[in-house]
Amino acid sequence: MTISSLHRLRLRARSSSRFGLGIRWLSAAALSCAATLAQAAGFAFIEVPADKDGPALRGAVWSPCSTQPGRIDLAPLVLQGTRDCAIAGQGLPLVVVSHGAGGSALGHHDTAAALADAGYVVAAINHPGDNFQDMSRQGHLSAFATRPVDMRRLTDYMLGAWPQRAQLDAGKVGFFGYSRGGYTGLVAIGAKPDWTLRPDLCPPLTMRPLCGEIRRNEIPATPAPDPRIKAAVIVDPLSVFDAKGLGQVSVPVQLWASALGGSGVTLQSVEVLRAGLPRAPDWHVAANAEHYAFLAPCSPALAEAAPEICRDAAGFDRAAFHQTFNAQVAGFFQRHIPASKAP
Repeated sequence: MTISSLHRLRLRARSSSRFGLGIRWLSAAALSCAATLAQAAGFAFIEVPADKDGPALRGAVWSPCSTQPGRIDLAPLVLQGTRDCAIAGQGLPLVVVSHGAGGSALGHHDTAAALADAGYVVAAINHPGDNFQDMSRQGHLSAFATRPVDMRRLTDYMLGAWPQRAQLDAGKVGFFGYSRGGYTGLVAIGAKPDWTLRPDLCPPLTMRPLCGEIRRNEIPATPAPDPRIKAAVIVDPLSVFDAKGLGQVSVPVQLWASALGGSGVTLQSVEVLRAGLPRAPDWHVAANAEHYAFLAPCSPALAEAAPEICRDAAGFDRAAFHQTFNAQVAGFFQRHIPASKAP
């Protein structure tokens, strides 16, 4: 991808309304990988084949690797890791990752690498119609309906067709979701959305297609939950859930909120979610953090290409925060779907 094409995508992303509810930018995200992907993680691209439930899903896998990380050249991208490394270990837990609006599989690469370094296999995909290359359905409720299906298909692939599937423990599946990906994770563990709960997301004069769909009660059916998921990390999620809609959620949840919010996510909306979960979550508020603080720290190149998602509140150190954040995420999964031992 050329820099000019990145620029065009960035301009397109800026034209999105605040109901994007997540990342609308990751056309440039891979430019940041060289600066922050430092763990001894194996890295490989994957493609989940198209089937009756949807198109092909493109993404990436991070895995435990005994080789020290090196330089991976994917012009114009440079990553630190070991490409197609032999996976270290057996009976490995799987964590599947769902990105925010207009994002990509690389949006949380530092967290994925940290989990791989702790003994987890981590798989992430680009959600069709709601990723940096294709935003054709981003403004429609259909994007929310297909996201949990995408993640089920990803899990099916990793456990059933991925070449290294024999090294996974099918009884240890976790979920990590950010922004719209947090919504996705909640549905995947049994939550039922109510799109009438957040009228602030659809002001009276908005032309956003999904707002018209909500007003006309053209709400797609909610996909069935995935019982294979044993624990979920839900990060600054889009919340359109109340206690009734959350009543069937039974798995352990680690719930993160940014104190300052953004892109349709507010601390208050996430606190409502916290109060409505039938099982008290492992609750964290990122002090002085805006919504994008949970994305991987930005390299200078990414900060120049997409300053809107790299600029943090005064005094907030994203790199330092991610050291704590990644450790807390890994610790939560270790308590609920433990890896045998980091390689």
